[in-house]
Formats: sequence, C-alpha cells, structure tokens
Amino acid sequence: MDGETNGGQEATQGAQDQAQQQGQEQQETQQQGQSQVETPDYERQIAERDEKIASLEAQVAEAAKNAETAEQLRGEIAELKAQGESDRINFKLQLAGVCNVKAARALLSDHDNDVDKLKEAEPWLFEAGDKHAKGGNAGGSGTTGLPNAGAASDEGKTLKHWREIAGLTDDDTKKEG
Repeated sequence: MDGETNGGQEATQGAQDQAQQQGQEQQETQQQGQSQVETPDYERQIAERDEKIASLEAQVAEAAKNAETAEQLRGEIAELKAQGESDRINFKLQLAGVCNVKAARALLSDHDNDVDKLKEAEPWLFEAGDKHAKGGNAGGSGTTGLPNAGAASDEGKTLKHWREIAGLTDDDTKKEG
C-alpha cells in the first residue's frame, strides 16, 4: 500500500505544481501586459535609437574603409606614374644612343632632365653615330669575318677555286670542250 499511497501523493503534488506554475505564468503575463502598456514607447524608442546608432556606425566604418582604400589606390597610382616616367626617361636615353643608362641618369638631373642637353654636354656617354646601345660593338660593324651560315654560295666561284687547286685552268676546259 505504501506504493499506492506514494503514487497518489506524487500525482497530487504534480497537480499542485502545475497549478502553481500556471498561476505564476498568469501573474507574469499580467505584469508584462501592465509593463507593455506603461512603457512600450520607451522600449521602442530605445530599440530604434540602437538601430540608428548601429546603422551610423556601419556607415562610418564603410566611409573609413572607402577612404582607406582610396588612399591606398592613390599611392599605387603615384607609384605607377613614377615608374612610367622613369621608363620614359630610360627609353629616351636608349634612343639617343647612351652607352650606360645608369651613368646617364645620374648626370641627367644636372642638365634639367633634358636628354639633348646631356648629349651635348657629355658626348662621351653616347655611341658615335647615334646607334642604339642594343647589340652592337662600339667601334666595329659587329661582324665576325666568317660567312653567314645561311648565305647562298656562288657555284662558279667554288668550281674555279677547285680547278685552280687541281691545276686546271679555264683555258684547259675550253680546249677540251
């Protein structure tokens, strides 16, 4: 019987607990209803203000990011412009026939960055005859003295050469023919 009594007591206690919980929920609901009636504008205003603050902070962060990006791009543009100007000066010096671009660049600022003035004042920096610095000897034509490997040969000249070596002359060939 003890088991039945305990089971009955537990059921009774469970019902009481449920009733208490429902009573507490009703009281909480009533309190919330009263607080919603009293302060809905205040909470809504705070929520709206918080949203607006978050929105403005996002805009500030975006503006700062854009300004940072814009500054970085300006730096890259300036760097590219400087590199482009440097390349133009090197190209002008090479077209003028400079022998040593590095030495010419060192002296170019002394002549107002004008290649023609530099060439006039420092002729030793430039090749004779305004040849490009690329691929040529300073004093010669750049040939080795050997025949071009792909050049066509003169068969008549070659035959004459070998006839002379053999001791035959052109007169001998005419008499035989």
